[in-house]
Parts: sequence; structure tokens; C-alpha cells
Amino acid sequence: MTELPYVLLSCAASIDGYIDDNTAERLLLSNDEDFDRVDEVRAGCDAILVGANTIRRDNPRLLVRAEERRKARVARGLPESPIKVTFTARGDLDPDAKFFAAGGVEKIVYCSTSTVASCRERLGGVATVVDAGDPVDLNTMLVDLADRGVKRLMVEGGGTVHTQFLTAGLADELQLVIAPFFVGDSAAPRFVGTGQFPHHPGNRMTLEETRPIGDVILARYLLTRS
Repeated sequence: MTELPYVLLSCAASIDGYIDDNTAERLLLSNDEDFDRVDEVRAGCDAILVGANTIRRDNPRLLVRAEERRKARVARGLPESPIKVTFTARGDLDPDAKFFAAGGVEKIVYCSTSTVASCRERLGGVATVVDAGDPVDLNTMLVDLADRGVKRLMVEGGGTVHTQFLTAGLADELQLVIAPFFVGDSAAPRFVGTGQFPHHPGNRMTLEETRPIGDVILARYLLTRS
């Protein structure tokens, strides 16, 4: 049986659980010291995953920023930054987005069966497109990543993606940073949405670490896969 990658969820949220607001500008929840910590975590992973909505909304590059960390990866025989991964039901991603255009690293897009043909036509020149079932099945995706040599996967959001991994019981670790303010808008994106979570009052996560980082707090939890 294929050993699935270790799945690490990384998220920053306001005290009231929001990961963004409803303005056009991206809400900065963390600080420079924590951004550097996240960069270090990225550098230690084989692949980074974000959802298609995050690519559309935030247009992230998803690269290791620090030059010394990039050099250290190359010295270990790795690309400068981890493989970039996303999944989409619709396949309507912009091939000019920074996710595809930035960095000379491998990009993988997992599509629903019904959109594979159109997805390959649209993105085949900038990414490897893989049929992951209809709807996209996370377990199928993790098995394929394992077959490609991915042992450690960092999931950076957004909220729908975190919800899917957590409700499916496919996460091993959660690194949650709490920002010292409120968003206060029920229409804004939250860390997770409604769902049946295997970790509940009768099955609590294991608190591995808490750490102040400037004005934010990191809480690191270990999860038991279902």
C-alpha cells in the first residue's frame, strides 16, 4: 500500500477565525518574523498546495524566498522551491497566474474527470494536468503525489481546502497562527466551514507547541488520521 505524504496545514487567522476580509486588498494577518518561519517550513517540504480560489484571489508565487534556503535545497539535490500543486473542479485557471509563471519548478493541477480535456488544453503548456476523479478525490491526489516522490506536503489554504482535508481526516499537522485583531464580518472567508470533523470534543487534537512570534501566536497541533 502506498504511504501517503505527511500533510501539514498552515493557516493564519484573526481571533474570530477569519483568514481574509471582503476588501480587494489581501488582509495581512501575520508579521515579518512569522512570514520567515513559514518560508522555512516551505523549504522543508516537497510540495505546496493551495486551492484554485486562492490562485484566483491572491495570485501567490508559492516560492521559497530566502536565498540561503534555496541554495540549501539545491545542495541537497532538490529544486529551489517545492512542487506547486492545486486542484480544481472547473479548470478555469489563468495560465499567466504567478502560480504557473513564477519559478522554474514543477506545477501539478488535479482536475475533475469532466474537465480534464479542457484543463489540459488550457494549462497543459504550463503544468502537468492529472485526472483526480469526479469530484476531485483528495486520497487519489495524495496517492499520485506519493508516486511522484512527495513525502511532505504543505497545504496553505484557503478555507474550503482546509475544511476538505480536515473533514476527510487526511491531515497530520495543523500550524495555526492567531492574529491579535478581529475581522467581524460574517461574510468574510473563514479558516474552516461547516462539516463533520473527526476531531471534536470527544477526539481532541494533540497540542505539540505554542509560541509567541512578535504580536501573533503559533499553535501547532498533531492530528490522528481517520
